[in-house]
Parts: sequence; structure tokens; C-alpha cells
Amino acid sequence: MTNVAAPSLPEDKPLVLAGRTYQSRLLVGTGKYRDLAESAQAIETSGAEIVTVAVRRTNLGQNPDEPNLLDVISPERYTILPNTAGCYTAKDAVRTCRLARELLDGHNLVKLEVLGEEKTLYPNMTETLVAAEELIKDGFQIMVYCSDDPLLAKRLEEMGCIAIMPLGAPIGSGLGIQNRYNIRLIVENARVPVLVDAGVGTASDATIAMELGCDGVLMNTAIAQARDPIRMANAMRLAIESGREAWLAGRMPKKLYASASSPLDGTFF
Repeated sequence: MTNVAAPSLPEDKPLVLAGRTYQSRLLVGTGKYRDLAESAQAIETSGAEIVTVAVRRTNLGQNPDEPNLLDVISPERYTILPNTAGCYTAKDAVRTCRLARELLDGHNLVKLEVLGEEKTLYPNMTETLVAAEELIKDGFQIMVYCSDDPLLAKRLEEMGCIAIMPLGAPIGSGLGIQNRYNIRLIVENARVPVLVDAGVGTASDATIAMELGCDGVLMNTAIAQARDPIRMANAMRLAIESGREAWLAGRMPKKLYASASSPLDGTFF
């Protein structure tokens, strides 16, 4: 009889981005809250260490007469991750990243997203590839929002992107992880962190992403548009931790038929 070795457990590697190690695997945004105070409270409750900011929609100091997000989300406490939300061409995305670097005193870590059209906010991968290539040559460290195509994800990694961020479902849809098989393939093939970006609606969605082996999850609407954003922020923190623990533990095999929890072998009746 041949003994079949049990699958090895995954290695508990830390989340490292741009040379810095993070304890939290939950990344959050700042949009869609009632006000800056609620945004700040939700972010603090979430335990997130990385906060993404839409440069084209948020005042980071470019408008001196308006409230500045950095007054409540301190760059000394959080890693500010500028993103190119609202960009539909590579040219606009590159320009936005350069503006963010200027506003944040040479900050090179950015989240690149180039959208295809307004209805789905699906990524335009042709323009994304063009923008990524130019920004990497210009010294940026790119975390890239992309489709769930494993081949394109690998190409972005090979170009030099430091993190791959496939969508779970369309931005702001709350549909949950619709493409588990492709995301699993991306995770298995990647040598850089993989973070689900977009589509999360509730805590179980975040847990599923982590159980697939993702290194983290980025979300905004799922927290900001909850009826109680502060409580949902806490739920998401716990969901990320739970999903990570479950993935590291290794789930039981799925079976077609029942298997008694208490076997009858050795019973006296």
C-alpha cells in the first residue's frame, strides 16, 4: 500500500510592499463617507496601515481653501497610497501619479488603475500596460488594479509591478468574489503580493479572498456605504484575520458523501 503524503501547509510570509512590512492585510479607501471625521474613525477601527486616496477627487493640499485629508489621515501614521481613480487613459494616469509624487514629497508608491468605461469601471488592460511600463521606468513602485486574467497578471509582475490587484467584481458593486478560480490561479503563479481589489460587499467576501491565499484585500465602498461604517470596519478587520488563519490552517477536503464526525470503529455496541 502506497502512503500518500499530506499536502504541505502554506508558508506564513509577511506582507511586504516596497520594502516595508505590514501587520494588517486590510487596505482601505477614504471616499463615500459622510465626512472626514467618519472616514478617520472607520480607518482607525479597521486596523489598516495603508490608506488609498484618489488624487483626482481628494484634496491633499492642491486646494488650500478646502479641508485637507492629510489633516485627519496622518502620513506619519499611515502609508498613503495615491491612486489614479477616474483615469481612462495611460496619459492621464501617468500625469496623476506624477502629481501625487509632487504633493507627497517624492512618494513613489502608487496604485495604478486605468478604467475602460463608466458603466462597469472595468480595467482597460491595454492602457494599464502602457501606463505601468512608463511609470516603472520613471521610478514608481506600482500596485496595479487589473482584470482577473492570469496571463496579464503575470505579465504585469514581469514588467516590475510590486503587487497585483485583480478585481473580485466590479468596483462598488458589492457582488463579492465572482472569479475564485482565476484569482486562485493568479495567486499560485505570482511571486509578488496579490490583493483583491473591488467587489467586496461584506465580511464573508473578505474572508473568501483570504482563504484563496490572497495576501490582502483593498476595499472602500463595503465599509463606507454600510449602515454602520465603524462596525463594518471592525467586521472587515476580523474577517481578514479569520480568512488568513483558515488558509494557513488548511481546510478539510471536500467530499461527495457524508463522513461521520464520530467514527464507529472501536465502539462497544
